[in-house]
Amino acid sequence: MIFELITNKTFTFLIYHNFFLWVLLLPLISAITISFIGRFLGKKGAIIIASILMLTNIYGILLTLQVYYISNQIINVKIIPWILSFNLNIFWGCYIDGVSLFMLTLISVVSTTVHLYSYSYMSTDPHIIRFVSYLSFFTFFMEVLVISDNFLQIFFAWEGVGICSYLLIGFWNSRLQANKSSLKALIVNRIGDLGLILGIFLTYFTFKSLDFTIVFSLTPYFSYKYLYIYNNYFPVLEVLSFFMFIGAMGKSAQLGLHTWLPDAMEGPTPVSALIHAATMVTAGVFLVIRISPILEYTFVMLNIIAFLGALTAFFAASIGLVQNDIKKIVAYSTCSQLGYMFCSCGLSNYTSGFFHLFNHGFFKALLFLGSGCIIHSILDEQDLRKMGGLNFLMPITYICILVGSLALIGFPFLSGFYSKDIILEVAFLNIKVYNSFIYFLLYITTFLTSFYSTRMLYIVFHSYNNSFKTYIKQIHEVDYNYLPSLFTLFLGSLFSGYYFKQTFLGLNNSFFKNSIFIIPNYDSSIDIEFIPFMYKNIPLFCTLGGFIISYFTFKIVKKKINFVLDSTLILYIYKFFYKKWYFDQIYNIFFIKNTLFFSYHFIFKKLDKGIVENFGPYGLSYKVFNIVKYFNLQTGYLLHYSFIFLFTFVYLLIAFTLFGLYNNIICFY
Repeated sequence: MIFELITNKTFTFLIYHNFFLWVLLLPLISAITISFIGRFLGKKGAIIIASILMLTNIYGILLTLQVYYISNQIINVKIIPWILSFNLNIFWGCYIDGVSLFMLTLISVVSTTVHLYSYSYMSTDPHIIRFVSYLSFFTFFMEVLVISDNFLQIFFAWEGVGICSYLLIGFWNSRLQANKSSLKALIVNRIGDLGLILGIFLTYFTFKSLDFTIVFSLTPYFSYKYLYIYNNYFPVLEVLSFFMFIGAMGKSAQLGLHTWLPDAMEGPTPVSALIHAATMVTAGVFLVIRISPILEYTFVMLNIIAFLGALTAFFAASIGLVQNDIKKIVAYSTCSQLGYMFCSCGLSNYTSGFFHLFNHGFFKALLFLGSGCIIHSILDEQDLRKMGGLNFLMPITYICILVGSLALIGFPFLSGFYSKDIILEVAFLNIKVYNSFIYFLLYITTFLTSFYSTRMLYIVFHSYNNSFKTYIKQIHEVDYNYLPSLFTLFLGSLFSGYYFKQTFLGLNNSFFKNSIFIIPNYDSSIDIEFIPFMYKNIPLFCTLGGFIISYFTFKIVKKKINFVLDSTLILYIYKFFYKKWYFDQIYNIFFIKNTLFFSYHFIFKKLDKGIVENFGPYGLSYKVFNIVKYFNLQTGYLLHYSFIFLFTFVYLLIAFTLFGLYNNIICFY
């Protein structure tokens, strides 16, 4: 009876249209309430209200996910009209499927843990109420993004997420570096957003609609259509997906538009956990998965996505090897894992990329929050070289970071193991002349990920403490208020991979069949099962090899490292990685400096202060002032005023007389 009731279409519609929409509004209600009456509620009251509403949000999303499990129906609900203009009809709507519901689950769980964590971490900050309101606003925009049913609504939420990230990264606005980092994140993301805008314009130009159901259903009919641009023909779907991918690159910090991500660590640690681990940086991956019906007809773009994703994974992992800031190591690890996800999508295995996104949200948020506990306990110190021996002083934090790091490197039976191995196996199946490079890059990245994760664990917890005595005396275990957040993410890092592997990767699973489109020739879910056992174990060998070699390097031969670095070649490689492949320097020299020089010397001095001012308001006011000054009649003498009055009167009398005589002559003739 219950099953029949749940699968009833009327009941399902009522659940999604009424209950689910109120659930999605809870973060917005939290943000508005705290913004307007937070000063009367106080710090504790604001946190309690936000936490209760976010917990209710989790409950509602999990209930909706359970209903979707049973009914397995995509629900597309049009709520209210937004833009009605000729052929452009845009509604606020909900597109509820497996991808959006799992994304909502991840967003709500991580956001709630961050809200609870912030109560203790930001307790001494006088502006914690404003901070919590920003977190709730960000959560609302992120949830709107993943349930959007058209590209314009996605862009609205996309920009809302960007503004909230700017506010959160620069929350400590009294620090110059925080302001610079927030501006850098905003500007770099605007470059990607320009690509997304052009992709949306081209989508409407091609399909005459922005609605997902219409665009995706018409995509096969436009697979052989071309755009005529500058005497050249380009496949319209290739160009469209290229612009969309530029937008995804900016938000997910892929190679070229990645420079904002490590600098965004200037924000508070809860911001790093929420924005740069589980939610905002995964928006680009979500967009790529959402437009899979378009990407499957773009062979060139799929290869570009796979290649750039693999290159980003290797690039970020190589930089993480030599970083000394604990948060930046985790940040570059995030960038590297996002490269895995993009590479998997480029290989037409969207489910494994999405599975890794889901698992990654838990263990990366756990790493960030665990790092925040360490930073908070040693007087806000983030340098690895001033840490050590914390495994006995902070055992709970040690266990959390250990599990998060092992899940990150793909240690057997933890969450990252199930998703990362599938991505590497898909790369093995796609070894060809043009993408064998992808295969080797991913396996080298697996080794490097294990190496820098073990390095961080050893230096922070197992080496001798190199800090001052005053620092060591301040070290203490986390407060009990941190434990609910850490424990929730700890369980997710342990069991999410095992518990959901059949949902994402099962052969007979149809959970995502209606959400993700894959051309049958590109589907490799069956071929994975027939990979030889020896090749299946290569990722495990890379993981264990990186773990053992890193431990051996820093435990046994660490005294000889300086001698090894004396080698000119090794030193140059180290500096190359430490300087982040010189991307920031190249951008500053060739783009930023030239742009600022051109803007100041030509646009500002020549155009704005020159042409516009001289022919515009300044020049006009200057000319009028000179004319009035030349014909100045305000002398202060009564004789002059009488003469001017008499002269004007006589002049007007003569003028009107002559005008009347002229009219009489014309009438006479």
